[in-house]
Amino acid sequence: MTAISSIRNLGPAMETAFRDAGIPDAETLRALGADAAYAKLLDNGHRAHFISYYVLHMALQGRPWNDCKGAEKTALRQQFDALKATHGDAGRSELEAFLDRIGVTDRHLRD
Repeated sequence: MTAISSIRNLGPAMETAFRDAGIPDAETLRALGADAAYAKLLDNGHRAHFISYYVLHMALQGRPWNDCKGAEKTALRQQFDALKATHGDAGRSELEAFLDRIGVTDRHLRD
């Protein structure tokens, strides 16, 4: 079992978030892939942030986090929006979703 924080760009906070979402190690994270792993984070109450999403993609490719640009970043944004629409926001009112997006509420305190 290899620590998630051993993957370039992923630190202790992401390691804890993944562990809390049932992803205990780097091997499991790699086997799931970025989209399935991020969906697990969202389903576990992790707040959706596009930057953490594309950083995860870059990390699993062994690339620097800031290597994501142009058309690739645009495509990842579309994937992120689709993922966010189907995970994490389900069952919440439009107002709750909006308040979470602007950072007014903290889902971890509500769950």
